[in-house]
Amino acid sequence: MSAGEDLGVLATEASDPRYAQLDRMSVAELAETMNDADATVPDAVRRALPQIVPAIEATADRMAQGGRLVYVGAGTPGRIGVLDASECPPTFSTPPELVFAIMAGGAGAIVNPVEGAEDDADGGAEAIDAAGIGPLDTVIGIASSGRTPYVVAAVRRARERGALAVGLSCNTGTALSAVAEHGIEVTVGPEVLSGSTRLKSGTAQKLVLNMFSTISMVRQGKAYGNLMVDVKATNHKLRERAVRMVRTVADVDRETATVALERTRFDVKLAAIMLVRQENLDAATARLTATGGRLRTALEEN
Repeated sequence: MSAGEDLGVLATEASDPRYAQLDRMSVAELAETMNDADATVPDAVRRALPQIVPAIEATADRMAQGGRLVYVGAGTPGRIGVLDASECPPTFSTPPELVFAIMAGGAGAIVNPVEGAEDDADGGAEAIDAAGIGPLDTVIGIASSGRTPYVVAAVRRARERGALAVGLSCNTGTALSAVAEHGIEVTVGPEVLSGSTRLKSGTAQKLVLNMFSTISMVRQGKAYGNLMVDVKATNHKLRERAVRMVRTVADVDRETATVALERTRFDVKLAAIMLVRQENLDAATARLTATGGRLRTALEEN
């Protein structure tokens, strides 16, 4: 969609007559209305699963070979990318450079909007070059409209550099899908507050990014069952969680789990291996390294 074209044709910009009396509603009515609208988002994501699943499979394959996961967005989609990426290091003990976000307008735009940044197509392409994007990387461009110039240009440039290029939008037949190898279109329809795509569109984007980061990490062995065994136990709550996980995996009492964790500087995987396999720290470390960090393999295979 070029300059001068009517953005009103986009579903995300449309006005839904059901909400025409929004300013006349009571707080209770407003809350119920928004909740009803939000309840439709998971179904929209489910309808897009045939587009989402192969993109995640391809992402996980590249990450297994050392590739990075990179989100690109402007405004609300950019901030959602930053949020999801920033949660990976504490949740999965990943280095910050493994999953990160590129925000139109730079880091300052996370808090203070940078006018015109989303229209800077050259800036989007340059950001991909600056990040050194390559064939093993996955770049996910996020744009509710599916036509944000910064994001479209970034995804196009990522694909030119051989990366896996994914476009996530909330409209159909978008320019972003056209330049991506995997176009994901989660059609949530008009927003309760017309054009405010931080609502249903933003919720849909967060749900999809949750899938990309979590599933990719699970596929890399960063979970045992449904336990986040690579968590960084950096506070009391997380240390308590680490104790519970070791107790569950190794079937030991609290004191035994705590002692093992203290010996490993609260590394859940190493503590569990030491207890289950009856090995010292050096042997447990070697075993975990040999199995690529996969706790289940380290526990079950000789």
